[in-house]
Amino acid sequence: MREIFVRQEENEEVFIEIDLNAYAFSKKFSWLFSLFIKFDAKDESQDGFEEFLETKEALIIILEHNEQAKYVGSRMLDGWSELYFYADDSKGLDSTIAKILKPSNYIYESSVVRDSKWDFHHKNLSPTELEECHIQSQKIIFMLEEEEDDLEVIRPVEHYISFTTPTQKERFITNLALEGFSFKDEISSDEFEHGVALVKEHKVTSDELTKVINELFVEIKKENGFYEGWSTILANEVDNV
Repeated sequence: MREIFVRQEENEEVFIEIDLNAYAFSKKFSWLFSLFIKFDAKDESQDGFEEFLETKEALIIILEHNEQAKYVGSRMLDGWSELYFYADDSKGLDSTIAKILKPSNYIYESSVVRDSKWDFHHKNLSPTELEECHIQSQKIIFMLEEEEDDLEVIRPVEHYISFTTPTQKERFITNLALEGFSFKDEISSDEFEHGVALVKEHKVTSDELTKVINELFVEIKKENGFYEGWSTILANEVDNV
């Protein structure tokens, strides 16, 4: 299962794709194979975008089908698309790649280094806890867009938080001082026993949700809590609330 998210690195946006199931192969593959292709895959409107995607998928299919390597993710920045694989052997990878890329006339570079602990994967590809929150948030936004919802319409948005102890939860509620947020209810489920629902009125655009979640996440972590996501109503239901 692949997910895409954006990370800020030294004031630059890095678009990252990660295969969340890839780590299951960490004990089998210990060589990191890096492939840098001169193509800005962030820009879907540019000429050759579909061709690049087809080439990328062909590379992944061939390397995985031959059990030479497992695709784990990619990073897109500075006009380059960086593809990363883990392999069980450092040999033969360059020749396989050359057969596919040279006829396409892409400028590319590659390297292979031993990384048995998957350090690169953990540091440069794996999403942080906050980035995972944003990944799940984008899925909700996508569903709203599928309903042709107007994301610019301000409406009540519920945000859910969980804690491991009731003391953490009570301290969080007592010290809640975030502008626009109000306590709605205590919640519990099989997943988390000590939960809280907060509500705030705001847009549900990607930029607004990123801002709101970042702000809330800082306060949650002061009590070692966990952000569990958000929910809302459709724009056309706002007048009925």
